[in-house]
Amino acid sequence: MPARTLLLTVAACLIAASAHAQTETNRPAAAPANLPPSCGASINATPDARIAACNTAIESRPDASATDRAALFISRAEAYDDKGDVDRAIADLNKAIEFDPNSVVAFENRGTLFVRSGKPDRAIEDYDEAIRLDPNYAQAHADRGVAYYIKGNYARAIENYSEAIRLDPKHAVSYSNRAAAYKKAGRNDRAIADQSEAIKLEPDRAEFYDNRGLSYAHNRDYDLAIADYDKAISLKKEAKFYTNRGDAYQFKGNLDRAIADYGDAITLDPTFALAWNNRGAAYKRKGDLEAALSSYEQALKLNPRMTTAAENRTAIRNQIAQRDAEAAPKTPTFDCRSARRAVEKAICSDPTLRRLDWEVDQAYRSALLRADSKSAAAIRRTQRTFISRRDKSFGRPNYDFKADLERQIALLRASK
Repeated sequence: MPARTLLLTVAACLIAASAHAQTETNRPAAAPANLPPSCGASINATPDARIAACNTAIESRPDASATDRAALFISRAEAYDDKGDVDRAIADLNKAIEFDPNSVVAFENRGTLFVRSGKPDRAIEDYDEAIRLDPNYAQAHADRGVAYYIKGNYARAIENYSEAIRLDPKHAVSYSNRAAAYKKAGRNDRAIADQSEAIKLEPDRAEFYDNRGLSYAHNRDYDLAIADYDKAISLKKEAKFYTNRGDAYQFKGNLDRAIADYGDAITLDPTFALAWNNRGAAYKRKGDLEAALSSYEQALKLNPRMTTAAENRTAIRNQIAQRDAEAAPKTPTFDCRSARRAVEKAICSDPTLRRLDWEVDQAYRSALLRADSKSAAAIRRTQRTFISRRDKSFGRPNYDFKADLERQIALLRASK
């Protein structure tokens, strides 16, 4: 069973298992020559079929050597992993290590499962043991680098990737992952150099072009970034590639091309919230506020915890309210024909007071739109207190009605 390579995607720092193989020095065999073919990962069979074959082999060969028994559990672990049952895969690798505590592949593969389970410290322990057993095992160094990357220890990650590259200088993923660590460490030029080397080694790997495009975009070299996104898209059409190219076009001010790319991303993956959010930003820059609001709403529907989309939606709602308010006639918030109180009659007869009364109402409505339920209740109490004070105090010598209106407008606009 080949060990699996961990690939860091710079855009979202996601970890994805890949079937990419690599050349190792002095790598021990994962399985004996007489491993049942139907139990191995190289055959064209479903995970369930491979699990069944491995079960039969394990049960029918109780007298097999410890190394052979370990290999069977390693192969079944991979089938469980392919099925998505990580817990059973780890359990099988535990069993493999019991039979063969010198199995480098078992420690390496269990470490990879721990990384993907969000347990980088536990993964590092396994990678340490794999490297102790075989110091020249390049993939274990590379994957230990991934674990350190996830922990935020970019210096240690770079050290491990560099050792992996020394041992296996033709392994493109190690360059790509080291580039991700360099970028996090603020060494973007080194990141671009490593990404370029990864592309040289594997020129048909779309993710490598996308990652270098992101690094170029970080340097504001948007034309170079777009060229890399073009290449990535020509190799593989993915929503994130179109979204990243859309971002580059948006930064260049080409909003129509940006919106078109976000649209293509959404067509490929309607659940990709980032494309919806970024399309909203492009529509906002174009002045199409309703289209922007619609995009932000969809982003939040897909990902309610997307704080950027929530903030953008609030801002666009306020902008729409302000636009509509400015277009509307600035009339009192009540019918002057039915005015009874002296304060209401004063508002109706004075253009300045009429405008300020209207602004209080608009600020109140906007504040409620921004507020959560608890804050909204407090805003309503504040507004009721203001109206009560206004009605009781109007006409008194020491009461400045105009100043009170202006204070209430400022208070409402500042509320959150």
